[in-house]
Amino acid sequence: MSTQTPESETESETEPEAPATTDHQQRRMDDKRVRAEARDEAAAQAATEFEGETVELKVFRYDPEIEGKEEPRFDSFTVPFEKGMTVLDALIFARDEYDSSLTFRHSCRQAVCGSDAFFVNGSQRLGCQTQMGDLEWPVRVEPLPHQDVVKDLVVEMDHFYDQMESVQPFFDPDDLPDGELEEQRQDRSNRENIKLSTRCIWCGACMSSCNIAAGDNQYLGPAAINAAYRFYMDEREGEQKRQERLEIIEQEHGVWRCQTQFSCTEVCPKDIPLTEHIQELKREAVKENLKFW
Repeated sequence: MSTQTPESETESETEPEAPATTDHQQRRMDDKRVRAEARDEAAAQAATEFEGETVELKVFRYDPEIEGKEEPRFDSFTVPFEKGMTVLDALIFARDEYDSSLTFRHSCRQAVCGSDAFFVNGSQRLGCQTQMGDLEWPVRVEPLPHQDVVKDLVVEMDHFYDQMESVQPFFDPDDLPDGELEEQRQDRSNRENIKLSTRCIWCGACMSSCNIAAGDNQYLGPAAINAAYRFYMDEREGEQKRQERLEIIEQEHGVWRCQTQFSCTEVCPKDIPLTEHIQELKREAVKENLKFW
């Protein structure tokens, strides 16, 4: 039997059928468009639905894994304003009431975990610490600058953590107390000297604000140098470890890269004098290398 197709067969009979996945993808896109239109309509009506004052929140959006969201944009959300509301409160409301896909980090909500650092109205701030009432409206929330964006307000923090670990932020004393339960004592004045440096919560705001760190990926950065300061200046630290840590921070991409712009000090949510600590470590490095004949 011949397997040839008869010449009289029409063209429509010989065309391959369209993949079944096309219809499925189209339905998904239609559903997403309907949901987006519903969110926009809800946001547009929010000002009349909420009693009292409302504030507009403009939030940076980006999702490289979802079709149609690869290009960065800003979404606007109308949020009911209450006295004492923070930026984090407003973001949580927008996520819970409007768009569950809105992504950002947060944890303790008490300014001690450092997970919710954002770029709010052009400055690095903690979302849970920043009052909406203290800002100009509309409030614009973006991810931390100079860091790769993973999704929406979430940035990649691995490089920041690597820089923090590179200064070896831990004790290595020469001697330990004789008693098993005896504490490692510290002079009160020495404790006062390093007290502010211990407040760092590893939020990355200072690193994000630093122009040097933006252009030099190997620069230790203010947070890491502050961690080095915290242990180097502690009288309980072992002498050998002090020397090792000093060698780390006085390298080419260490304290000497700082240009004393004070941007890190200005944005630190814990009011740590980061620039001052960097300058003190510069003096320590100079003194260590001075030789008298």
